[in-house]
Formats: sequence, C-alpha cells, structure tokens
Amino acid sequence: MIPKTMKAVVLNNVTKASDITLTDFPVPKIKPGWVLVKIKAFGLNHSEQILRLSEIQANYIQKPIIPGIECVGEIVDASDSNFTIGQKVTALMEGMGRSFDGSYAEYALVPIQNVFAIHSELPWARLAAIPETYFTAWGSLFECLDLKPEDTLLIRGGTCALGYAAIQIAKSIGCKVIATTHKKEKLLFLHEADEAILDTGTLAGTRSNITKALELVGPKTLYDTLRCVEKGGIVCNTGILGGLYVLNNFDPIKFIPNGVYLSSFFSNYPTQETIDDIYFFLTEHKLTPYVGKIFSFSEITKACIAMDSGTVNGKIVVTVNESI
Repeated sequence: MIPKTMKAVVLNNVTKASDITLTDFPVPKIKPGWVLVKIKAFGLNHSEQILRLSEIQANYIQKPIIPGIECVGEIVDASDSNFTIGQKVTALMEGMGRSFDGSYAEYALVPIQNVFAIHSELPWARLAAIPETYFTAWGSLFECLDLKPEDTLLIRGGTCALGYAAIQIAKSIGCKVIATTHKKEKLLFLHEADEAILDTGTLAGTRSNITKALELVGPKTLYDTLRCVEKGGIVCNTGILGGLYVLNNFDPIKFIPNGVYLSSFFSNYPTQETIDDIYFFLTEHKLTPYVGKIFSFSEITKACIAMDSGTVNGKIVVTVNESI
C-alpha cells in the first residue's frame, strides 16, 4: 500500500546543513514514462552540497526541490515500463534532484531511462555506495583514461569517496597507484595505494613514470597535474574538490604540454550495460564498496553536517528503512 504522504527534505532556498529538516510531502503520482521507487538508501554527494548552498538560487532549478542525485530501492509502481513490482533497482543522474525531485525522500518518481536493474546480494547500505561514485570512477578510469594494468596512476584528491573507489578499481586490475591528500592526518587513509603523498599544490617533477592521472581537485591543480604525467600520458579531470570550477583565459596551446592528453568525464548518462559491467566487476574481483559512515534518514541533518565538515572519510550513506 503506497501512502499519500512521505518524509522528505524539501529545499526552497539556500540551506545550511544544520537547517536541513524532514517535512511531510505528497508521494509523487505515477505518470507514463516514469516509475515510482521506494527508496531504501542513498549516498550523499558533493554536488548536492553545491545545490543547497548556492545553485538553488539559479533560475533553472524549479523550487521547491527535493535534492539527491542517486538512490537504491524497489519498484512500487512500474507504470508503462518493463520493470516489475518489487524489483531491485538503482536510479541516478540525468537531472535527478535538480530538474525533478530526487532521493532525499521515502519515495522518488524517476524517468524510466534513469532507472537500472541491479543484481546483487549486498545490503542496501553497501549498494547505496555504488551508483554515482563507482559509475564516475568507472567512466573516468576506463572510458577516459583507458586504464591498463601496466599504468602508473596518479589520483589527485584521493581521500574522497570517488578517490577511494578509483584506488580500489585500479589496484584490482594491477595498476600502481599514487594518491594524494592535502591533509597530513588523512595520509593513513590512503593505505590501499602504493604511495600516499601530501599535496602541497606542486607535484610536477616530484615523481616519474606516471602514465595516467585522475584529477579530482579540479581546475585549481589541473595545470600542475598535466605536468606530472609523462609524454603520451592522459589526464582526466573529473572532480572540483578545490572549489574552482572553471579556468578563465584558458589557452590550450600553452596550458596542455606537448604529447599529453586532457580528457574529462561527465557522469550524466549512465546505461544499463555500464551498470551491469560495474556490478560484474565488483563481484568478479570480490570488491566491497567502501562506506565511510551510515546514518538513518531521521539523522539526515547530522549526515549533511558531516559532509560539509569533511569529517567522514569515504561515502556517506543514508538508510531510509530504519531496520537496515
């Protein structure tokens, strides 16, 4: 029985983590081309922080909006899709939590093309650590960097959820991994990497034979990262942890060294094939998604505060079903 109302985080304007609250909100009504998902758990993401602290003011965000770009759960109304009631699914991206209401809720109405079947016996909290994080890591490493076992990979900004996932995937195929953090106390959290480096802002010339680099700090350190890889190397800019989103007066001729390739990964277009590949890879390599901390939905304020303060190392997951 689907209730008429649900608990959700509803944003109308700029909202600090400490001001996040759960409110009663109507359960979305089904419509053609969309399915209703009962959310079991969801992960928190840096982009949701950006939404509630600044982007919410943009005209293209239709308010009120329920944030949240990913979730895992079960189909409760399949509408005109090929899904079945009770089917285990993940939903992510393509406007979720921005163009339409997202996952900080007990139910989400999601376009069919945003929803993907998952086949896994992992608990919901572990499943919730996978969608956006592992999809982005997967695309960055294999689609953009064409990562091979013989590569030496630099991960700049390794102590975020995406960094941990990238380290895990790269090590599982045999790569040498060098990971960085700008906080000395976080070096110990990079123990799965072959080498952990304290990032002072200038790494070029300090290490040799780096063939691939995953840039998670973003434009703030991209110029230096491009000078860390050897000729023929590839840099993929995926993150914006440094707080600088664009490069003004960007001159590619002077900015990109000769013989070095610059790519980027935009995680807005997942496919069922890619989702299947990721789950198969995790199973084949016996990898368990890394979860930094789990909060219940009633603790959503604490979860958002933890994300904003950077006190949790790894993916923050919120379970909507209190019994999980």
